[in-house]
Amino acid sequence: MSTIVKYVLSDLLKNKIILVYTFILAALAVSVLSLDGNAGKGLLSLLNLTLLFVPIITILFSTIYLFNSVEFIELLLAQPVNRKHVLLAEFSGIALSLSAAYILGIGVPLLLLLPALSSLVLLVSGIMLTVIFVSISLFIFVLFRDKTKGIGVAIITVLFFALLFDGLLLAFIYSFNEYPIETALLGIITFNPIDLARVFMLLQLDIAVMMGYSGALFKKFLGTATGSMFALGSMLLWVFIPLLLSVRKFRKKDL
Repeated sequence: MSTIVKYVLSDLLKNKIILVYTFILAALAVSVLSLDGNAGKGLLSLLNLTLLFVPIITILFSTIYLFNSVEFIELLLAQPVNRKHVLLAEFSGIALSLSAAYILGIGVPLLLLLPALSSLVLLVSGIMLTVIFVSISLFIFVLFRDKTKGIGVAIITVLFFALLFDGLLLAFIYSFNEYPIETALLGIITFNPIDLARVFMLLQLDIAVMMGYSGALFKKFLGTATGSMFALGSMLLWVFIPLLLSVRKFRKKDL
């Protein structure tokens, strides 16, 4: 398995898209942190970039790369190699390369220009989002044979989490605002990894006016520390559940 991971990593680290992605993140991070003298505003700007930019690039790149690697995967499976190891090696290689791009692009400028706990939390949030959407793209790859259909589902998925989910949440709140729905909303928010990353970051900044409804709920019912642990734990579930489902489905998939 380690040999496959090394091969995937070496292939991805030479990929021009990964390099461009790293440079774009670095340019955005340096420009935002250099132009804005307010550290809190700079972090919020980078958080918004992370929440929008990272999931879209991650899921699209991962899905396309996996479908383009079908022949390589089939070649590996013709050897006496465990199917689970092949799939986990692909996941590990993609997740490590994209996480490294985020660390170099956002993490290094953050830690150099704004060394603080909140910067580290933003870095962790971005890495978690990266790994989550690689895991989701792996599940999409296992579910669909057709590349076009898989990419279409990936686009719909990320648009749902980034745009549509919050609209549906607001509609739910508006429809049932006369009922005590706060506890139920905490559970609903866990179904969106992007919201979880936002809450995890904003709880550390403790900026009440920027928290929004979801952040205020977490702080009110769970507190800052417990809410952060709950958000981080929920994000870990978003990594492992699609990954486990992918492995289970891939074992039985007819290639």
